[in-house]
Amino acid sequence: MQYWAAKAVEPLVAGERAAAKTQAWFGRLVLVLAAVLAVRVLALAFNGTDLFFDEAQYWTWSQEPAFGYYSKPPLIAWIIAGSTSLCGDSEFCVRLPSPVLHTMTALMLFWLASRLYGPREGFWSGVVFAMLPGVAFSANIISTDVPLLLFWATALYALYVLINKRSWWAPLLLGISLGFGLNAKYAMAYFVVCTVVYAIATPAHRSLLAEPRWWAAIIIAVGLITPNLLWNVDNGFATLDHTVDNANWNGPLFRPDKAVEFFVAQFGVFGPILFVSLLIISYRGFAGRLSEPDRLLLAFALPVILIVIVQAFISRAHANWAAVSYVAATPLVVATMFRDGARGWFHAALAIHFAVMTIIVAGFVSAGSFTLPGGKDPFVRTLGWKEIAVQVRRELTAGTAAGRPYRTVVATNRALTAELLYYLRTTPVPIMAWRSGERPKDHFQLTRPLTKGSPEPVLLVALDALPNDVWQTFRMTASPTRLNVAAGPNSKRTLLLVRARTVADP
Repeated sequence: MQYWAAKAVEPLVAGERAAAKTQAWFGRLVLVLAAVLAVRVLALAFNGTDLFFDEAQYWTWSQEPAFGYYSKPPLIAWIIAGSTSLCGDSEFCVRLPSPVLHTMTALMLFWLASRLYGPREGFWSGVVFAMLPGVAFSANIISTDVPLLLFWATALYALYVLINKRSWWAPLLLGISLGFGLNAKYAMAYFVVCTVVYAIATPAHRSLLAEPRWWAAIIIAVGLITPNLLWNVDNGFATLDHTVDNANWNGPLFRPDKAVEFFVAQFGVFGPILFVSLLIISYRGFAGRLSEPDRLLLAFALPVILIVIVQAFISRAHANWAAVSYVAATPLVVATMFRDGARGWFHAALAIHFAVMTIIVAGFVSAGSFTLPGGKDPFVRTLGWKEIAVQVRRELTAGTAAGRPYRTVVATNRALTAELLYYLRTTPVPIMAWRSGERPKDHFQLTRPLTKGSPEPVLLVALDALPNDVWQTFRMTASPTRLNVAAGPNSKRTLLLVRARTVADP
């Protein structure tokens, strides 16, 4: 009797030991990620860059609550609105969600990898993800990829549970993750493509696509993205049109150089050793030599990379367009390197990533005070915007002091409009966007175009020169002011300020 009682207790004891082991590894990961997060938050506080114009645009969106915006779904604006409502409107507060969300993604990868391989692999998957070169760079800015990666990781965890257990919380979590992921970036739709690839490649799970719980998750996701789709209907499908335009299929097609450029860039995004490892694993996958967990993760890593390579070959692709691939690729590569005994390569990858992470942090903190060999400033696109706003504010103040106040500021491109809206956010003079043609080309042309009823005189603000079609509407009433504004040690922007009235105005 005692023998059978002991046998009955053994699984319970083993389960308790496994849970304790998992909690121990998780506790270690929390300590490591807390240290990384602290460094990143401190680096944000001393970040030497101005907001990039995409970041400034997202901040502007956060001041205008909506279910959609011209070029992206709304989640990034909601996140920034939450952060700035608690913290303020500084560059630090606008960017603060980025390192926090990346930390949450690393924690989610722990639970995914622990389920697939064990808590040791979960710990190192979280550490490696947090130190990926692409993540190290992304943690210093705010972008739509940041929440996308978190919801991709959460959806992948939920899908694994859905496949292996009969619970209903998994499809609920999956649907919510897919829905919020789509509200972060439409690239979340790749998740469905990857699920189809996995089901086709895995005979034992081909019934997944007919599983009612899978379709329940899809219905939840569709419900969560529906308000954004309705916003698009009301706004001429602006975001969908922009997404198509971004693919740039209207330009020269078949660009093998762009495909090579994108492929090479992935060695920098994921790290050279890890990306080579992923290529080796992919070869094994085509040879049919993968375990079930490996097959699942590869199905959510490789297809997106291949799709974007094709897109790059047709037209172009940015290095981050396959970022979601590395959520699944991280635990896949970590577990494979451990299993293959490639500890030396693993440690070398960690050393490289730590060095790159340190260089990136140092670069952002000292931005504007150094150049690369050859004299190129890597941060030139994020410098000088605040000074441009200072010069515009100075012109507005001078006009008021002279008894000739400006009534409207008109920016002639998206970058200027976004930066002026952010850095002149306390200025009472309205900032409008110059729009030529019937179809808006950015969010500001859609929501705040200059109209005939706008107060005059206006201050036209341009970089280098005014667009030719501006003169069909305006005439100068004073000599233009041309200023050189520093954008790093060896770069400058030419700012043009013009006092003007409409041609029809007497």
